[in-house]
Amino acid sequence: MSSKAEAEFIYEDFVLHTAPEKFFIEPLQAPNEVLVIDRVSRDIALHNGITVPPIASRQRICGLLGTVRLLSGPYLVAITRKARVGELNKCTIWRVEHTEIIPFSRTTTHLTEAQERFNTQYVNMLEMVLRQPHFYFSYTYDITQTIQRLHNTTPEFLQIPLHERADPRFVWNSHLLRDLAARPGLGRFCLPVVHGFVSIKQCSLNGHPFSWSLVSRRNCSRAGTRMFMRGIDSGGNVANMVETEQIVEFQGDKNSFVQTRGSIPLFWSQYPNLRYKPTPTLSERDNHQEACTRHFDAQLFNYGKQVVINLIDQKGAEKKLGESMSSHIRQLNTPNVRYEAFDFHHECRHMRWDRLSILMDRIAEEQEEMGYFLMTRDGVLARMQDGVFRTNCIDCLDRTNVVQSMIAHRQLQQALQRLSILREDQRLEEHSGFEFLYKNVWADNADMISIQYSGTPALKTDFTRTGQRTKLGLVRDGYNSLCRYVKNNFKDGFRQDSIDLFLGNYQVEEDEGTARPSPLAGETDWRFTVLLAILLGSVFMFLTTVLVPSAYSAETLLYMLFWGLMAYGTTAVILVYGGEFVQNPRLCPRRPRAKLGRA
Repeated sequence: MSSKAEAEFIYEDFVLHTAPEKFFIEPLQAPNEVLVIDRVSRDIALHNGITVPPIASRQRICGLLGTVRLLSGPYLVAITRKARVGELNKCTIWRVEHTEIIPFSRTTTHLTEAQERFNTQYVNMLEMVLRQPHFYFSYTYDITQTIQRLHNTTPEFLQIPLHERADPRFVWNSHLLRDLAARPGLGRFCLPVVHGFVSIKQCSLNGHPFSWSLVSRRNCSRAGTRMFMRGIDSGGNVANMVETEQIVEFQGDKNSFVQTRGSIPLFWSQYPNLRYKPTPTLSERDNHQEACTRHFDAQLFNYGKQVVINLIDQKGAEKKLGESMSSHIRQLNTPNVRYEAFDFHHECRHMRWDRLSILMDRIAEEQEEMGYFLMTRDGVLARMQDGVFRTNCIDCLDRTNVVQSMIAHRQLQQALQRLSILREDQRLEEHSGFEFLYKNVWADNADMISIQYSGTPALKTDFTRTGQRTKLGLVRDGYNSLCRYVKNNFKDGFRQDSIDLFLGNYQVEEDEGTARPSPLAGETDWRFTVLLAILLGSVFMFLTTVLVPSAYSAETLLYMLFWGLMAYGTTAVILVYGGEFVQNPRLCPRRPRAKLGRA
């Protein structure tokens, strides 16, 4: 086939033949072109007309995510089940439903007992990431790119295989693809996947059917969990950076509107320490301005003008972050970056969410100037989007999604009128069926991005879904906040390690556990276990002293005082050294570990 044909698609479905010595990966679209992976020598090569041994087992797979090296050797990672999401630009988008991690080596007898235990743990980490909702891909469409970026590419660029021309910021399996991508001619086997949220809905207003889609792409450059991954790195990458694109397709017309979200672009941290809300801390030794400049240089290059909407509190623990962010953005000294602070919690206190209209009025002029992308059915470029709103709160989850959904709603109103789907005198709010769909898709987007970052669904989605803040919503938010507390303190160390392993931030060497120690070999300090036992014992004795006696004597009161002070003192010590009680990452430690009894 020509190079143009090669660039147009990736093989869709395969038969994986597993023989004792080799893997044979046979595309159903080209049965004579077989990818052979030697399980012993680890060579990877493409063969034409090769005969598969009859002893080999067979299974259908949907694509290859790549390979990963662990203690027992390489593993093949394959998609074994997929679900159709819908069509974008006449190309089918799929969601990964199930994967399988298959070892090259047929035995682990060459490992020590400890290495075998660590290897199993590494496999569990990879499986955990692959179970996170949701990964998406397309065999024929570059889902990593916005419609406007695809329009701006040259014909020569489209000749490049899909995995090479994909935006590396959003290819979550780029580390897994490295062995396949290093071999020439394997472009049709290299399937890039994105992580985030994709919704494609077929809608109709005023008798006009159209497709309305929402695509959120999570940036993998500084990916991680809510508390262990905050702020910026020296390269200008920020945590929880997400590009969200709203797309309307109508009778050949294509409309697109892009927004971004991302952590405050400074060196700051908020490591879990058993307190409900740890105090955010700004670094005093890192060059904030240099990293902030790099971040906005990249934003300007990728998106054009920036309106930075900061929704954090302008008092209390968040105030210092806001003031520092404002100062560093002013020092950029460019008219292409404008800072807009809006104290979400203060302005909307007492459930006055109607006051969000204040913010919407402030940014209305910029939204009109930025515009949106519109390509008509006859190939005429009617409009380009020049700039984006970059929205953040502390987590870039709950408050951020509320504001983004309102900005997107206003743009959608304009786009549907421009496409003559809505009349000039009509409002989207008048179409209750579509409004219900719109709000719930944006709330689903909030939940998905939140689950991927914090481990729980988003807060404040009752407003996104219904347009009102309710008491039931407050109760649900309280439950989700409690779940976040537990996960962020006691489960996210393992989850952060899993993400670092999957993305290649930590790479396993096969001599780990023999020639050099494994980071998984650390043990919990016994003193903390003793402290927890003392705390539980003190609380038990205090409650027993309070509840058991029918009359209180001086001796009983002394017992109560003693056990109460014991419980209080132990709790104080635990909170002072709270960072040692949480589950911290081990593969790529995020902070120096304080030691009990040391300053």
